[in-house]
Amino acid sequence: MIMAASPSPPLWVDPEGWLRLEGRPGRQPCALGRAGVSPAEAKREGDGATPAGRWPLRRVFYRPDRLPAAPSVGASGLPVTPLSPNLGWCDDPTHGDYNRLVTLPHPAGHERLWRDDGLYDVIVVLGHNDNPPVPGRGSAVFLHAALPDPGARHGLRPTAGCVALPLADLVQLLAALPATPVLDIAPPS
Repeated sequence: MIMAASPSPPLWVDPEGWLRLEGRPGRQPCALGRAGVSPAEAKREGDGATPAGRWPLRRVFYRPDRLPAAPSVGASGLPVTPLSPNLGWCDDPTHGDYNRLVTLPHPAGHERLWRDDGLYDVIVVLGHNDNPPVPGRGSAVFLHAALPDPGARHGLRPTAGCVALPLADLVQLLAALPATPVLDIAPPS
């Protein structure tokens, strides 16, 4: 029996930090985790690795005080929500809210989503370890804005395990999203 190849995902990232969007020419540089890309089954909380795999895009958050309008999400229909200073993401594997959006103050370890450095001016939540979250297998794996670092690959600061693009590129990418977008992060060869 001959099986048809599965269609290419609309978005994919290679382990060298290049992002491609189906139907658009070229590729965009992106930042990956400081420990590179690791197989999803090896991903652990705090390891600094970006998990390889196919991750659905779940929702978008943005800083309304820094963007003139909510970012367009193309044909995806993704929910778009303005951030507020009291939002965070639980990264404590011992807590029931692990890898979930939380309201601050929160009793467990968490990341603040309202940041001064611009890293989270736009956040796209990836469907990594969320259905249901497995404690310790990684949390807060996002597609978000990148910070510059002239000495780093592509001039972008490595992340704690996310995929990051310069803000203007990220906003452009979101506007071109197809229906039911998936980000495919290729494993290292």
